[in-house]
Amino acid sequence: MNIVIFGAGTVGTSIAEILCENQHDVCVVDVSREVLDVIEEKLDIQTVCGSACDAITLFQAGVITADLCLAVTTHDEINLVGASLAKAMGASRTVARIFETRYTDTSTFDYKRHFNINHLLSLELLTAVELAKQVRSRGAFSIENFVRGEIEVQEIAVEKSSKAVGISLKDLKLPKGVRVGLISSGNQTIIPGADDAIKAGDHVSLIGTRDTIESVKKKFEHKAPSRLNVVIAGGGEIGFHLAGILQKGRFNVSLMESNEKRCEYLAGKLDNVTVLHADITRVSEMEEARVGKADVFIAATGRDEDNIVCGVEVRELGCSRIMSIVRRPDYANVLAKLGIDVSVSPREVMAKQVLGLVETGPIQARSSLFDGEAEIWEVEVHENAPITKAPLKDISLQQCLVAALERETYVKVPGGEDQIQAGDNVILLVGKDFTEKSLEFITPVKDS
Repeated sequence: MNIVIFGAGTVGTSIAEILCENQHDVCVVDVSREVLDVIEEKLDIQTVCGSACDAITLFQAGVITADLCLAVTTHDEINLVGASLAKAMGASRTVARIFETRYTDTSTFDYKRHFNINHLLSLELLTAVELAKQVRSRGAFSIENFVRGEIEVQEIAVEKSSKAVGISLKDLKLPKGVRVGLISSGNQTIIPGADDAIKAGDHVSLIGTRDTIESVKKKFEHKAPSRLNVVIAGGGEIGFHLAGILQKGRFNVSLMESNEKRCEYLAGKLDNVTVLHADITRVSEMEEARVGKADVFIAATGRDEDNIVCGVEVRELGCSRIMSIVRRPDYANVLAKLGIDVSVSPREVMAKQVLGLVETGPIQARSSLFDGEAEIWEVEVHENAPITKAPLKDISLQQCLVAALERETYVKVPGGEDQIQAGDNVILLVGKDFTEKSLEFITPVKDS
């Protein structure tokens, strides 16, 4: 693929390395000739010196024929304008990195739609999602991330005395707007069909709005599971996003931050999170915050060394599960020896996301679920795709579920009566052995 990257900073360079390793043609645009000279010495790429908001610069970089443009400078506004301009000039798909959360808040304004950009990508949010997956469930947050949080996913353990045990999905009579997306039993995860039945001990992933999910949870469980105590160290963007995600679930979340002004901001934004003004480098303040009693401790500061040291100290204070963000790859090998159970690297998160975006045809992005048992596809539906020919109830999508439908200004969980149209964006859950068959449903059929 021909890929143009705007920005030769740490993220842009990292993405260029990943794409070169996967044999893609890459051109990097940056305002600094000196920075571009450095990256040219390391990688077999083209470079263009200039602004990502300048049409002449973009023309020289080849955006007119680009399959993908990634705007990943350190300025949101440059990324938004540059990605929008590249799309208007002919790039097939564009992605803009954003830092400010207001740009992803569609309740006030839909920047993605306004600028005609395919994806708004927040590395901080992606890292938070990866951490959240490790805390709660392996797949739920991946789905939520694809549908921009407008639809929720909750994973529920089915109790023995549940009304749902032994009943097929078609006989459960779930209300419109909520679906069973995945059923996990032991080491097996399936995308259920109408005739599949739920067994005691299964974990089901319900997809829908919060209200619809709450209305059907009693079919699967009689009482809510006990809440876990989670402490997050670091109130930067990653910690902020992580707290925001976890506060929706069965967690008591405390967020520790040393900057008093930042604490005030966090407290105003996070309704169900306890914000503590505390310095994680001081053991006495960690003890005062009772981190040793937490079920999960997550070190999410901006410094790897602080994350590692406080993780070790919290282990000694008695916390049973320690997680940490670690940016430097050379630290990864020593973490387990130090008692840190889970580490997440923003660079690896970015690599996974970028490789998921390098797709051709109707699939805009894809991601793996449950150790490869299933995949999530984001699909732009084209004219003459077989999936548009009839209502969903009349299309045999074996091990393939339309989890969400985005049309114009709204996102919904479609029912059997809904019919997909050209121009829609849909989120598909696809079983690992049915990817080729599922691809047939979204690939346009040429007129004879």
